[in-house]
Amino acid sequence: MPTKPIVATLFVVSLVASAVVLTHMASQKGDAPKAQILATTVPLLQGTLLREQDVSWQAVAEIQPGEIVRPNASALEANPELDGQTKASVYGAVLRHELAAGEPIRRSAIVKPGERDFLQVVLVPGERAISIPVTTGGASTGLLSPGDRVDVLLTQNFKNDGAANAPLTRRSVAETVVESLRVLAIDSPDGSNPASPAKPTAGAATPFGRTVTLEVTAEQAEQINVAQELGKLSLTLRSATDYASAAPATSTAPSIAPSIVKAVARPVDGHVRPTWAGDVSPALLGAAVEKPTAITPPSVTVIHGSNKTETIKPES
Repeated sequence: MPTKPIVATLFVVSLVASAVVLTHMASQKGDAPKAQILATTVPLLQGTLLREQDVSWQAVAEIQPGEIVRPNASALEANPELDGQTKASVYGAVLRHELAAGEPIRRSAIVKPGERDFLQVVLVPGERAISIPVTTGGASTGLLSPGDRVDVLLTQNFKNDGAANAPLTRRSVAETVVESLRVLAIDSPDGSNPASPAKPTAGAATPFGRTVTLEVTAEQAEQINVAQELGKLSLTLRSATDYASAAPATSTAPSIAPSIVKAVARPVDGHVRPTWAGDVSPALLGAAVEKPTAITPPSVTVIHGSNKTETIKPES
């Protein structure tokens, strides 16, 4: 058998094999992740307020317009905080439409607090938004995030008004005004970045209060407005299981986040009894008891002729 045809055949086969290998390597190289974008970790419904656990970085081969891209290695080396800052830029933003798990979060799909149509997108039909200054409680300590559920507490002090003669045990009182309200936004003390208020650093002075925007009904808005005139308002954070388990299984309403359920407004004549100062501090019960005072017996004047004497009548 001639040698030249065999050599030529082997040469052609080697060229074809090399071409196939190179093509496969090129395709693998082309599919290799080139960047990381922000994507959802779980399915999210319309009206969801994004939180830290809802988003994560996802590797992709190509970046599409509007996607939120993770800073590159050189930028992170110069400023490691850029990673967290980029993710935090979407915290508190509301989704315009549903997103599946692992789906990219595009800028066109979210609306941030402070933007013109934020409240129009985030509010459940028929609900209102009300902003209240909170002087104590979760909002001023950085415990709250948009999407949380809270109770509104009213604290009144009667020391400096017409009830000054009231017992010590009745000088102060606290009561829950409305329960299970959804937090829509939290304004930082300087008014910047309302979605993610800056937390005070260790040793720094804590700013006095923040303004919190809550989702309420018309009746709840009236209750909160009256409560603001009566005393100080504070918020207490509720467990996620309190309202997640209360979400309706089926509904004919538009698709919204499962955590969006009706807040609870207790009737005035049927709410849990308020907590008075005497309920908190038993010491006030002792302070409120009048201290015994020494009673001086009346004196008796005895006259013997021109002599007059005064004696103390003994107690019988």
